[in-house]
Amino acid sequence: MNRVPDSELVLVPGGTLITATSEEGRALAITMARHSIHNIQPDLGILKGGRPNYSTSPDSLIAVSQVIAIEFQTIAAANNYWRP
Repeated sequence: MNRVPDSELVLVPGGTLITATSEEGRALAITMARHSIHNIQPDLGILKGGRPNYSTSPDSLIAVSQVIAIEFQTIAAANNYWRP
């Protein structure tokens, strides 16, 4: 099996949800969503093999947007919505 690198299997990169800005929080949410997919399907052949199907499916793209939004909600709450 051609596996995803271990660095991509970390569920919370850096070990914290705390970020300096909301922009960094959004980037972390996207990274966390990607890492979740890599943990669910660590076989690169299968992962890349399915890409032509889900990358052009509006339903799949909306679903991943929802996952990212939920991750960002969690990160925003952990950062007190970046209030001083």
